[in-house]
Amino acid sequence: MFENHALVVRAGRIQDLLPEALAIQRYPDAERQHLPTHALLPGLVNAHTHAAMALLRGIGTDQPLDRWLRQFIWPLEKRWMDRDFVMEGSRLAIAEMLLSGTTCFNDMYFFPDATIETAQDMGIRLVAGLPVIGFPTRWAETPVDYLRRGLELRDRYAHDPQIRFALAPHAVYSVDEATLKLLSTLASELDLPVHMHLHETQTEVAESMRTQGMSPIAYLDRLGLLNARLIAVHLTAVSPQEIERLATTGAAAVHCPESNLKLGSGISPVAELRRAGIRVALGTDGAASNDDLDLLGEMKTAALVAKGFSGDPTALPAGDLIRMATLEGARVLGLDSEIGSLETGKSADFIAIDLSGPATTPCHDPIVQIVYAATRSQVSHVWVAGRPKVAWGRLVPDRLADIIRAARGWEGRLSRSGAEDKTAEGSA
Repeated sequence: MFENHALVVRAGRIQDLLPEALAIQRYPDAERQHLPTHALLPGLVNAHTHAAMALLRGIGTDQPLDRWLRQFIWPLEKRWMDRDFVMEGSRLAIAEMLLSGTTCFNDMYFFPDATIETAQDMGIRLVAGLPVIGFPTRWAETPVDYLRRGLELRDRYAHDPQIRFALAPHAVYSVDEATLKLLSTLASELDLPVHMHLHETQTEVAESMRTQGMSPIAYLDRLGLLNARLIAVHLTAVSPQEIERLATTGAAAVHCPESNLKLGSGISPVAELRRAGIRVALGTDGAASNDDLDLLGEMKTAALVAKGFSGDPTALPAGDLIRMATLEGARVLGLDSEIGSLETGKSADFIAIDLSGPATTPCHDPIVQIVYAATRSQVSHVWVAGRPKVAWGRLVPDRLADIIRAARGWEGRLSRSGAEDKTAEGSA
């Protein structure tokens, strides 16, 4: 933590980090942005999202995961999810993320081309998941079709420095063995990460034991997918032996505490994962199950849950949470040479949080205040690659009213659809 320092940005990269007085002497002609009551942090990295599902926020609430998916989410997606849905849902999600300090997100959803175009338009950094699931959707019909379309996108956007890619099979229970084997081969040949839900619930583990005779982690290990390219999301139901195996193979984890808590899916043993040497990032999951995309809130929840779950008040200290939401998230996504910390030469992805309000006063320790007291409304400025995306709490350019107006149109359609489905069930 540096006090009274200045960050110098040139051509989208961090050129210098030095005391303010020395910066004024060394760069007398530089344009200055003076934020004396603020903390500057690396931009937050949301390591697991389904951005477009922001349009499904609040639907099917207070349900377990399997029922929520099968009775609410998948039927609505089958009926409504198309390119426009993903475009407008992603725009809403990106607006929410930028305004709360997220500068990079790792997404898993259909029509990733629409998410990519929206991310480019709004200037946020994206790791675009190339989705694979074992049933047809409006995006693709078969696993081969999913992969063909996804890899075409990877080739199309290969030269955009703010867009990266990951293979994104949904889960072991929704993608067949032949496809998972193919994904293992492709990940190795193309050097792509594999981003998937894993050990999200006890039910998932029990079903795998019944059908495969082994846990999902052991199953992926047998298929060659348990390695340093794997980004395993959730991990609420893991044994000490499975934690050891994840650590040995170099797999990474993403912790989504609020989504897991709301769905009653369990609590990931994050302190144990980190003690084993596993890279652990933070994610919000989709707004349909969270119900927000606020990584500052996720940091506080993760800290409190870890302490309560372990009975150890020293578990996940504040500095570790900030690291998980910044540099550790970048490491998990393979972006730590580019983002995640304020170092010379890195991309100028950073945020400012105003600590002058009553909730963060007095400020004896800014790191503690950011994790336990600050809220997303205190994120005043956001820059991605040196370009301002939020200034004084407003999007740059400020298109929020139009984004919300478009989302409200979907609110009407989706609400009517849900009411029609309930009427049909009652008639049946």
